[in-house]
Amino acid sequence: MTLNWRAGGLLLGFVFFLAVLLVKPIGVSTQFVILNGLIGDTVNAELVTKTEEGYTSTNAYLAKSGGKYAKSVANPLNYSFVFVLAMMAGAFLSALARGGAPRDERKLPAIWYANYGDTPMKRYAVAFLGGFIVLYGARLAGGCTSGHMMSGMMQTSLSGYIFAAGAFAAAIPVAMMMYRKEG
Repeated sequence: MTLNWRAGGLLLGFVFFLAVLLVKPIGVSTQFVILNGLIGDTVNAELVTKTEEGYTSTNAYLAKSGGKYAKSVANPLNYSFVFVLAMMAGAFLSALARGGAPRDERKLPAIWYANYGDTPMKRYAVAFLGGFIVLYGARLAGGCTSGHMMSGMMQTSLSGYIFAAGAFAAAIPVAMMMYRKEG
């Protein structure tokens, strides 16, 4: 069974609404910081320490906000971290439930092929670089597209609408520049 984009969008909106209503707004980019902290704490046991007031870190970023991130590194099985793991598991289970990726979906999209040829490794490198830039920017902005745009707009936050306008104002010209030839 495959959902069309409208049904998928409505379902995604409903899940976001339930998350905001029942738990808290969704945002995932901070969990990359927590994952890095977990790796760093494995290498350096003094990275995160428990104090009488809570948790702190020798890393200024983990120590900020009263040690909130340091606490998440010390106790990673919290809602947000489990949510990120569940997203990956859900995507994998969804692919399995529909029988894996069909053979024709494993090919490069026609628009990529028209602009860059039959170069899957180049596509992976560009996707990785783009993801890195987006994640880096998300951390500079103090949140990600799911937190700022999706959850923010759902809560009618002015910053969510401004972020969405900025994201599309940047994405559209970049896509037009990268994909001049139609597929």
